[in-house]
Amino acid sequence: MVNQKYLDKAEVLIEALPYIQRFNRKIIVIKYGGSAMLDEDLKKKVIEDVVLLKLVGFKPIIVHGGGKEISRWVGKVGMEPRFVGGLRVTDRDTMELAEMVLGKVNKELVTLVQSLGVKAVGISGKDGGLLQVTKKMAPGGEDIGFVGEVKEVNPKVLYDLLEKDFLPIVFPVGIDDNFCGYNINADDAACAIAKAVNAEKLAFLTDIDGVYKDPQKPETLIAELYVDEAEQLIRDGYIGGGMLPKLNNCIDAIRHGVSRVHILDGRIPHSVLLEIFTDKGAGTAILCEREMRYYNE
Repeated sequence: MVNQKYLDKAEVLIEALPYIQRFNRKIIVIKYGGSAMLDEDLKKKVIEDVVLLKLVGFKPIIVHGGGKEISRWVGKVGMEPRFVGGLRVTDRDTMELAEMVLGKVNKELVTLVQSLGVKAVGISGKDGGLLQVTKKMAPGGEDIGFVGEVKEVNPKVLYDLLEKDFLPIVFPVGIDDNFCGYNINADDAACAIAKAVNAEKLAFLTDIDGVYKDPQKPETLIAELYVDEAEQLIRDGYIGGGMLPKLNNCIDAIRHGVSRVHILDGRIPHSVLLEIFTDKGAGTAILCEREMRYYNE
């Protein structure tokens, strides 16, 4: 008789089949950040997930941050990190260091992907004029240095890489009209890229389970939200802190053609696969109006 654990594996594969069929040859943007970048075991599992997506016919693009690693190096060289309204003040020296650190992280991810048998290319927003920016100010109008706001995306370099069967891995540094480099919030960069390439899905790997109606009550985790429901939560004051700009990015992406945006806990091993290939999922999905809910609870 066949061992039950093998029958269970077969069931899992069958459950994944409709998602593989639906998203085959579709672009998925994954914003990779948070604790999942610092823990080597978690990092390997995230990359394994993305490689699997690629090998079953999806077209993934990774956009990664590196804020914690930048802060570590800022301290290492004796500089003092400074933040205004949650935004890193990026003077010329910090910008130089940030670009170096992000480039180092980028090539580590490229190497990890290629060690699993998939061709990857690491680029910054400077390459091919991918991310054009304007200078960003702090909420109170304070100058925070070389921090950029994405004003335009030229996705040709990404389309070319995808067409040649490469997995693009992007780090969020862009240029302004004078070809000056700026650091960009990785969530903002991922959202802008997802809109520009008409991604079917955008997934944010974070250090939280998803969107809660009440963060103090785990049972209020919301599995699926339509855009108007997400906007209502914001209006009613349920969303605050770091979740507010993230949820606004999700809404913006949906309004510009992305079908589903996922907020996932990157600390859960294989959370990307759980969210994309199972009926239950592993975080919060924000849906456009034409999308069907996968389940109702």
